[in-house]
Amino acid sequence: MVAGLLFARAGVKTLVLEKHGDFLRDFRGDTVHPSTLRVFHELGLLDALLQRPHNRVEQLGGRIAGRDLTLVDFRHLRVPAPYIALMPQWEFLDFVADQARRYAAFTLKQSCAAIGLIEESGRVVGVRTSNGMEIRSRLVLACDGRDSHFRSGFPLVTIGAPMDVFWFHIPKIAQPQNDSMGVFDTGRLFVLIDRGNYWQCAFVFAKGGAEKIRAEGLDAFLARVRAVGPETAAVRESVKRWDDVKLLTVTVDRLGRWHRPGLLVIGDAAHAMSPIGGVGINLAIQDAVAAANVLAGPMAQGDDVDALLEQVERRRMLPTRLTQGAQQAIQDNVIQPLLAGARPMKRPPFVARLLNSVPLMRRLPARILGLGLRPEHVRSPEAEPPR
Repeated sequence: MVAGLLFARAGVKTLVLEKHGDFLRDFRGDTVHPSTLRVFHELGLLDALLQRPHNRVEQLGGRIAGRDLTLVDFRHLRVPAPYIALMPQWEFLDFVADQARRYAAFTLKQSCAAIGLIEESGRVVGVRTSNGMEIRSRLVLACDGRDSHFRSGFPLVTIGAPMDVFWFHIPKIAQPQNDSMGVFDTGRLFVLIDRGNYWQCAFVFAKGGAEKIRAEGLDAFLARVRAVGPETAAVRESVKRWDDVKLLTVTVDRLGRWHRPGLLVIGDAAHAMSPIGGVGINLAIQDAVAAANVLAGPMAQGDDVDALLEQVERRRMLPTRLTQGAQQAIQDNVIQPLLAGARPMKRPPFVARLLNSVPLMRRLPARILGLGLRPEHVRSPEAEPPR
């Protein structure tokens, strides 16, 4: 959707295909980081975006081995919005669609999935859709997620993950400050995202263990959730059946190549990220900005951009690999030992204690998490003022 906005803004006739009839997806892409908020500032849209419902996270902490610590402080980032905005995905996408529609070159078609490529003489020239249409185009951007139809034929680098996640809500009383945090202890990893009047909860467990947990029964699961702390005492009010618990099967991988003539793969379709840090949506938007920076101007002038697709991949591959490398290190050295219960945690690790005791140190993880590696700035042109 962001790519559609940027290409249409440059005067490139752009069609976004969305397989669903709405944007109502829960537990998806809700963490809008400072890097993404800066993109909207550069587009002159930040104030309007922040009119949509959201919660602001200025600091992040954790309860580690029973001790409450402050670990990350975004407030000192030199950006227009030095915080994470927790915004429901449907609000975010609806906003971007509204802004994109102001450009005559933009069209959004919903309830229409791209299911196959049209190829001629070794080049992608369009897509076939679920409702029988054939749509011709000069360039196809595949942004259809980790299960993309258009990954076929590209080399795949599989990193893997030691965990899966159950997502659910727990009601709470809204407080002036945002108290999002993680709970880390031997055999336990639980994330509480403060959404005002409810917690968005992530119950992290060893890979492939969903059926075992379900087989133990809902009451046993709720008892494990309540054991996390006082924040989870009301879980029975919102989790009354297993249907109230959504499974996220965690996948971490990336394509070794993102393009061929007429086709560019970006976002989760190019690199499936771990939920660690909530960075997936933000990396995807950085891909969109980079793609528009490289391609939108030449496309608006009618140029052939096949030779430029590699520049987008080259620009975004390094931050993807480094981010996944950091996620893999956290998985191997923190998450897997915690879930296995192999190392009894008598006190928080030294690094966590250091971050908590030296406030200046909290700015480093805030910089890495909030802005990412090689953050993008909007350099694609605006062909004409929006309607």
